[in-house]
Amino acid sequence: MQRISADKWYQVRRLDDDVTAISEPFIQEFYRCNIWHVRGRDRDMLVDSGMGVVSLREYVPLVTGRDLIAVASHTHFDHIGCHHEFECRAVHSAEADLLANPTRQNTLADPYVTDDIFDALPPEPYCSKCYAVKKAPATRILEDGDVIDLGDRVFEVIHTPGHSPGGIALYEKATEILFSGDILYDGPLIGDTYHSNADDYRSSMERLLKIPARIVHGGHFPSFSGERYRQLITGWLNEKQKTI
Repeated sequence: MQRISADKWYQVRRLDDDVTAISEPFIQEFYRCNIWHVRGRDRDMLVDSGMGVVSLREYVPLVTGRDLIAVASHTHFDHIGCHHEFECRAVHSAEADLLANPTRQNTLADPYVTDDIFDALPPEPYCSKCYAVKKAPATRILEDGDVIDLGDRVFEVIHTPGHSPGGIALYEKATEILFSGDILYDGPLIGDTYHSNADDYRSSMERLLKIPARIVHGGHFPSFSGERYRQLITGWLNEKQKTI
């Protein structure tokens, strides 16, 4: 399989509301984490950090220019691979141990990370069988209701267990922007990993339905409107109701 040079690994796209989407286009869409950069007055926020197969700090200058807090929506391999590159790292308390002590098993790298998840491989010396997330102990532990203050922007931490025990969403009331992580995106949702919980997933979806989101930036797949957001949640809840 072809290898891609490090300087071509990331794609950066500026969106509205001082949000920038960073992605790894050579990872297949289902496994490709959305990395979100949010500009604030006093500091910036990074929501998730990708697989970590190419340095974010070295090849995406946007993330190095100002004081920044790197937030983990949860601790699966595709979301925390570059967290070790940042001085300030935040994660929900339920997954703090995973961020500090990642393994191929507890980050789901095993069994998912194989050459098959790529359309083209990262530069050498990358090796799928050797891949592992590096330790990145949190400097801030998050709980439900906490806020991440960027000076002129404030994001509320919403604990959304179900996909994983420490999953979080981040909501900015002033703009009605929601970063939803992997609890909700516009694609096939995953509720059957080793630490997923069906009851928690349902409760999280019911809670999210009450949040008046205008635009939603998920952990995977393209962003979507508040109308689509409510449609996705209602459809998911209706499907689950049929199986009870």
